Amino acid sequence: MPVSACSRGSVSRAGVAQRRGYTCELTRSFPLRLSVAREYCRKLVKIWRTALLVYRELDVVLRVDGSERHFHQLASDQELVDALDSFRRFPHLVSKLTGGRAGIEYEIVRPDHPLASLTRESPSRFWPSPDDIRSDLDSFAPPGKYDSIFVFWPQRNLKNGAAVPCDAWGLAMGASKATNGATYAAIANAPSSAWTNEARGEVWLHEWLHGVCAHFAQRGHVMPERDADGGELHGYVRSPTTGWTDYYCDLMSGNVLEDGKRFGIPSDAWVA
Repeated sequence: MPVSACSRGSVSRAGVAQRRGYTCELTRSFPLRLSVAREYCRKLVKIWRTALLVYRELDVVLRVDGSERHFHQLASDQELVDALDSFRRFPHLVSKLTGGRAGIEYEIVRPDHPLASLTRESPSRFWPSPDDIRSDLDSFAPPGKYDSIFVFWPQRNLKNGAAVPCDAWGLAMGASKATNGATYAAIANAPSSAWTNEARGEVWLHEWLHGVCAHFAQRGHVMPERDADGGELHGYVRSPTTGWTDYYCDLMSGNVLEDGKRFGIPSDAWVA
């Protein structure tokens, strides 16, 4: 079994702002009053500007198994607490697993309307693609504003079991014109146990890494087979408390061994 070693990261600061049609929570990696030091730190740490769009309500009609079905679902307060608590721990994981070379600054945005469109990605899978939230994406996250965009959505009713067909907790894609130039990932609601049965923030990290691996692969860095999904394939064992973070640590430092060579994102690439 491969062995990994990662260092501790830093803590972020947060605030809340109101915008028309949105509630926003803003978090930055450094105190605003330390502007000079902050800009110096930016040269040493790659800051990924990140947005999370939280859709508490889903209201769609989908054609499933030859007939139309109406899905109207509302995430409970506890489901939101679980998801957002996990998301707020995601920046610490990024900092820790890159040895402090990468950081996350994020805004949490809550549109004041339901998610009203989903895209069929496969026969067994619908998801909120960039085109399904195009108006919000263009309004809140225009090209150049963010490096990464996340979407939270209520895929299932955890009380009665009704669920939009989707065989994945999270789905992701690399940055493109369709995503306004940012990596893009969607994470569904889940029982409380799902968020705690891994390193806190891991599901967000995992989906983010799919887009980030594509970003660095386009810049000439060779990724291991299946990138963020390759832990078991490369001999790693999932921990009941820290999930796949040993694998992610090696993936994020270019140390995944494959056919006698080491692949992934080299440590110095984060700040190049």
